[in-house]
Amino acid sequence: MKYYLYLSLFLISISQLSAQSHSVKGKVKQADTDITIPNATVLIQNLPDSVRVDGMISDFDGEFEINNIKEGEYLLKIQYLGYENLFKTIHVTQDLDLGVLSLKEEATALDEVIISARRAQGEQKGDTTLFNADAFKTMRDASAETLIQKLPGVVSQDGALQAQGEAIAQILVDGKPFFGGDINTALQNIPAEVIQGIEIFDQKSDKALLSGFDDGERLKTINIITKQNRRKGQFGKATVGYGTDDRYLAGASINSFNEDQRITFTGLSNNINVLDYSSEANAQSNNRPQNGIINTNILGVNYSDNWGKKIKISGSYLYNHRENTNQSSLIREFVTGSESDQIYTEESRETRITQDHRFDMRLEYDINENNRILYRPRFSASFERENSGFFGQTVNNAGALNQTENLRTADNQDYDMFHRLFYSHKFNKEGRSLTLSANTGSHNNKDEAYRSAANVYYQPEERREIINQQITRDRSGFDWKTGVSYTEPIGKNGQMELEYEIGNRLNDSDQLTFDILNEEVGNPNLALDTALSNSFESKYLRQELELGYQYTLDKLKFQAELEYQNATLKNEQFFPAQEALDRSFRSFLPTIRFDYSISANTNFELDYDTDVEAPSVDQLQNVIDNSNPLQLKTGNPTLDQSYSNRMRIRFRSNNPENDRSWFIFAQYRLVNDAVSNSTLTAEEATELPGGIILEKGSQLYMPVNLDGFKDFRSWVSYGIPIDFVKSNFNINGGFSSTKRPGQVNNQLSFNNSSRISTGLSLSSNISDQIDFNISTRFSYNDVENTLNANLNTNYYNQRSRLNLSWIVWEGLIYRVDVNHQLNSGLSEGFDANVLLMNMSIGKKVFGNQRGEISLNAYDLLGQNRSVYRNVTDAFVEDGQNNVMQRYFMLSFSYNIRRFNKGTDMNDYNEIYNN
Repeated sequence: MKYYLYLSLFLISISQLSAQSHSVKGKVKQADTDITIPNATVLIQNLPDSVRVDGMISDFDGEFEINNIKEGEYLLKIQYLGYENLFKTIHVTQDLDLGVLSLKEEATALDEVIISARRAQGEQKGDTTLFNADAFKTMRDASAETLIQKLPGVVSQDGALQAQGEAIAQILVDGKPFFGGDINTALQNIPAEVIQGIEIFDQKSDKALLSGFDDGERLKTINIITKQNRRKGQFGKATVGYGTDDRYLAGASINSFNEDQRITFTGLSNNINVLDYSSEANAQSNNRPQNGIINTNILGVNYSDNWGKKIKISGSYLYNHRENTNQSSLIREFVTGSESDQIYTEESRETRITQDHRFDMRLEYDINENNRILYRPRFSASFERENSGFFGQTVNNAGALNQTENLRTADNQDYDMFHRLFYSHKFNKEGRSLTLSANTGSHNNKDEAYRSAANVYYQPEERREIINQQITRDRSGFDWKTGVSYTEPIGKNGQMELEYEIGNRLNDSDQLTFDILNEEVGNPNLALDTALSNSFESKYLRQELELGYQYTLDKLKFQAELEYQNATLKNEQFFPAQEALDRSFRSFLPTIRFDYSISANTNFELDYDTDVEAPSVDQLQNVIDNSNPLQLKTGNPTLDQSYSNRMRIRFRSNNPENDRSWFIFAQYRLVNDAVSNSTLTAEEATELPGGIILEKGSQLYMPVNLDGFKDFRSWVSYGIPIDFVKSNFNINGGFSSTKRPGQVNNQLSFNNSSRISTGLSLSSNISDQIDFNISTRFSYNDVENTLNANLNTNYYNQRSRLNLSWIVWEGLIYRVDVNHQLNSGLSEGFDANVLLMNMSIGKKVFGNQRGEISLNAYDLLGQNRSVYRNVTDAFVEDGQNNVMQRYFMLSFSYNIRRFNKGTDMNDYNEIYNN
């Protein structure tokens, strides 16, 4: 009987215990609006001592749910930066739903003056600029690209993202590579709402990070820092759409994060020129219009994780199938040694079908505190089919010189494989280390092409020729490099490095051109054209010995290095004639770097670098390329390596108290023995080696070493918040000047070009209900040629953009993106005024507002164009390409958001304590 009594008492106690624990939930919103507040801190405290019982962070929808709260009376506290704290007494006797809890924006009244708290946008920490993502308002379904383009000092120029005057080379997510550092893929796959902060800095090389000694190899890098309570869950977006002219798009990006383990899948199929899947409705307007009509199919996966406490791994695979149908026209005015103008015009069309496979991985193994291994393999394979043709014609003051009608089909294959291995050992003495490195690369390229051409030469007498050829090109290359670096502390603040490296680059290139004597299917009669065929090998062996010294204080870092390099370049031709040429180069390469933190938020850098660059195998191989019979090309096996000097300054200032930022960049570069073009324009029929005739008016291009290349460019940016319109204002400007040497008919010439540019932008920082960005950029270009004054020119370019997204009423969204381009000074017939206007109207659906049905209009005004100007040492060229034009599309998209409710207690305590 007593056992039944014990059992009854036990069941009663369990029942009472269960009844005494309940949940408390609610939803945090901004007062007097429907705007929910994610990441608000929710605390449950005891009464009356205010000791914390439990807590969490509100999720994306502002919701929270705290479990296992015992019955009793508590104080609920909700806090969020920029808002007044909310206190509420609650009585927990059962599961409690508090409904909507409203926070008021924080404000202090002083004699009718209202001072509202504004979150600091960012700060400068040494050479790293850190921005607070929550200080820049975007629409809730915006991508990382929309957020990053709001940052001071960040601009999109000519389709490429630049930060602080330099092109962004890679993007990391929480310090780890994302799709191999691919910029567009990272920007489109990460939603803005999961981002906590953004770092902009120059990432050092893997060897420098291991040894602690800067080797000067840096990449302009953006590191996206995700919010802690967005590191567990699944998020992403999927879109399908169909439109006029059978235009379609289907794509998705899905992220599955579980702290360190992160998996991302992305896929895309479309025929509307979208190259990367985007969460933006007007994705095709994020970059400048792509040339041609492009069908793209993409499938990719990215993975990163920590395997235990010692191994970190990340890797990605991306498959890309693309078909591009392009039509273009150009007009090219040549530099000549006489006052006679020579102009070349061309109309072309081509279809290229490309398949790319790309795999990369990064494996870090911390054996123990003093030993570390880093391994980075990378592989890529590309297969391309080409079907192209063009009609080109050259004229001068006397009339038509020549013309060609050219057809080509080709199959091209490229394989590349790289391996990078580093081992680092840190001795017990701080600052003493040993780093070993080994790099290998393997490259294979196989091309097979068929080409037919009908050529007409008018002067001095009309002559016609027919070309029917098969061209095969087989190139293989292997390069390796190994090195050892030893560092030793010198005194309290100094460090010395001694480094030795040796490496070799080996390239074999065979080009065989056959004349097709008949067109018999499966059994063509071929004859080798020895004048257009060549078998060539190049070896470039380089040894380097370097001594460096580094001195570091709290605010100052100084480094000086002197490298001695001994290099040999061996070129050997086996066919059509056996020739060999060996050369040796001895170079001293000094480097100086100076980094000074003027204040906690202001940094100044000055560096001077020298470097050498060996010519590539295609520049060295002495074989005629007659892809365009009017403009022949050949290599030059006598080329020397170039020697460059570069001086660069950077100034960064970001004041968190008033959010004013300054960025200044300037760089000067001088190159001796620069690889430039020598252009031979035949004034009469001229016989080239091998019996090839260069007809009157035709050109032969050959690379040569010339001194005098100079390049200067500068950039300055100033950013400031405009509080009365809740927006950020940025102004930037720059000046650049380039002196390019060239050689025309054995006469030295220089193309001197200068450019002055300035830009303005105003981006909203109002709320997640409205987002706009207004920008304009001007540039004035002046070009002078020392050999032919007829080519002196100046031209003006202006690009303006308005991007607006607005939730007008209860989930009804209006979007418009207007891009205007104005050019002056282009050749006649090229559109100087282009207006691209995209527009969409969408409606949020479902109770959680995560679905959207939208009607999109692309190029609403039917004015989309792609025009450009290109200035080289041999000619000035204006061109125009076909682009995607007006269509309408109905699409449906859905935002995937499944995050853990808040964070676990370890994460919460870390956030709360910090």
